[in-house]
Amino acid sequence: MAIQRMDHVSIVVGDLEAATAFFVELGMEVEGSMPIDADWAGRVVGIEGMRSEITMLRTPDGGGKIELARYRRPEAVVPDPGPAQPNAMGIRTVMFAVDDIEDTVERLRRHGGELVGEIADFEDAYRLCYMTGPEGVIVALAQPLG
Repeated sequence: MAIQRMDHVSIVVGDLEAATAFFVELGMEVEGSMPIDADWAGRVVGIEGMRSEITMLRTPDGGGKIELARYRRPEAVVPDPGPAQPNAMGIRTVMFAVDDIEDTVERLRRHGGELVGEIADFEDAYRLCYMTGPEGVIVALAQPLG
């Protein structure tokens, strides 16, 4: 049996409101927010008594989703020695196609986003960059050229 689709990417954050504002500024739409205070959730993630709050966001086309989660119990842990670099093993980036990369970078800077490197062109196909977002998440942006 094949998978049906990728449903969403989950990002754990400390400041749910700020992280939501960052992704809304990027162009995502809030689907909903809710507390997760049920025992089944702790059984799923393997943390007994877990309590959290989530906000689900979707891309304008409805094809991609991000779940932002803030843990209330137990509190979220910060990886040692802190946010991972782009070359660390594991999931490091979430990439979004944008229509104007310079405008997007400027808007995200107002929400704490910072360029990791610089904006650069890949041949005549894409203008690309990496930005840090909420809690050190690296957001990749790609503007199709031509």
